[in-house]
Amino acid sequence: MASNPRHEKFHGRLDDSERMCEHPDCAELGEFRAPKTGHRRGGFDGPGDYFLLCLEHVRRFNAGYDYFDGMSRDEIYSQQRPWSGWDRETRTFAGNGASPTPRWADFTDPLDAIGARFRTGVRTPRDDGKPLSDRDRENLQILGLNANTDRKTLRRRYAALVRKYHPDKNGGDRSHEKMLQRVIDAYTQLKVTPAFS
Repeated sequence: MASNPRHEKFHGRLDDSERMCEHPDCAELGEFRAPKTGHRRGGFDGPGDYFLLCLEHVRRFNAGYDYFDGMSRDEIYSQQRPWSGWDRETRTFAGNGASPTPRWADFTDPLDAIGARFRTGVRTPRDDGKPLSDRDRENLQILGLNANTDRKTLRRRYAALVRKYHPDKNGGDRSHEKMLQRVIDAYTQLKVTPAFS
């Protein structure tokens, strides 16, 4: 189907219009709408009354059209303020409003589009099937270990890091105390988890 170049060039053209231009003494087709009443309609109930004009006469109409014509300074300000329309009351979406908040269980997510957003990354399970929480994984990362680490490797790594960061092993240097405390906290939490107990 061939496209209509006239429609592509001039948005708003009425392709099916067979009425003549309503400008006096014009013999062209009236293919464009021009409002008769401007902004002075009470409420919005559709496009309102309009003239049908040809391209030349709708261009003239648009060049002389002033939306704010006849408005006072306060009325113009009311129409131009950035928050115009936001002062109207809208219905609340709170739980005590007209409708309750939807439950997550009410949604079907066959492609896991919603659920995937709330996960921090793809979690590969441990080879032995024991569960690891996000906190467990963070603590393993602090210790520099992977998810399949066993209890013996966990204890060895902990001992090696304590030796590395402890001030007594660094000539009294206390610059690594924060890292030492993180290592101790990570090991203390991990040794009582199901994966290592």
